[in-house]
Amino acid sequence: MSFKIGVMIESFRLGVPDGLAAAARLGVQGVQLHATRGETHFSKLRGGALADFRRQVTGLGLEVAAVCGDFGGHGFQVVEENSQRIEDSKRVMDLAGELDCSVVTTHIGIVPHDAGHPRYAVLARACEELGRYAESAGAAFAIETGPEPAAVLRRFLDDIGLAGGLAVNFDPANLVMVCRENIPEAVRLLGPYIRHTHAKDGLNLKPVDADRLYGAFEDSHLETLQWADYFREVPLGKGGVNFPEYLAALRAADYSGYLTIEREVGNDPYRDIAQAVEFLKALNAQ
Repeated sequence: MSFKIGVMIESFRLGVPDGLAAAARLGVQGVQLHATRGETHFSKLRGGALADFRRQVTGLGLEVAAVCGDFGGHGFQVVEENSQRIEDSKRVMDLAGELDCSVVTTHIGIVPHDAGHPRYAVLARACEELGRYAESAGAAFAIETGPEPAAVLRRFLDDIGLAGGLAVNFDPANLVMVCRENIPEAVRLLGPYIRHTHAKDGLNLKPVDADRLYGAFEDSHLETLQWADYFREVPLGKGGVNFPEYLAALRAADYSGYLTIEREVGNDPYRDIAQAVEFLKALNAQ
């Protein structure tokens, strides 16, 4: 089974039109876009702008693999912020439908290991509402892996019980860099929920507390945490993700969707992404 290959437009750092053109040149099938920033913000990609974007995508022989609805900050951990965030997330799902895309991905915050933690219920209420909205639209609200181990996220999803509307955006590098997870085992645990994946690789250099790490990102206080001491994102095949084993685990889980390349660091993103495309094409051919 071959997987479709996608690229996150913003990873090229070229702007939307040039990013789309770069993706087409590399021969991928789809793209993921951020709908919470820049010219593809859900409030801007409407009317003529939406029609123009659709024409650009289809004219290049591409499709929208997923839409990123990440609003940053604390995700859905702060109950006072959730009413607006939930409504905005629904508008992102509406936009995804306009783009003939059924997957919206986001970070929701950190799911506590203890289901009795107050934050657990806050996250569950927000995700249940968003999962029901997605289900009614024939879509999936996909939680990106990273802050918590796969077993914790699986229990959280099972507790809510909305397999049709709640899903997982599986990012193996996040799980390696933060949780030191065994990726094939994580895929086995989350397999029934996986609707989209990121193709990304990384290294964990020493243990890191997820609450401290993501709290630093959320509050823009990274200067208080030297994250480079703990983990590093690296090109595909150069880190802790064993990609042949990872793809074999996805096949065993009956996943047949996108491997979407996300490159968040590096001085030459186009070169890195081009190498990642060739790396994945070679694995697809095996």
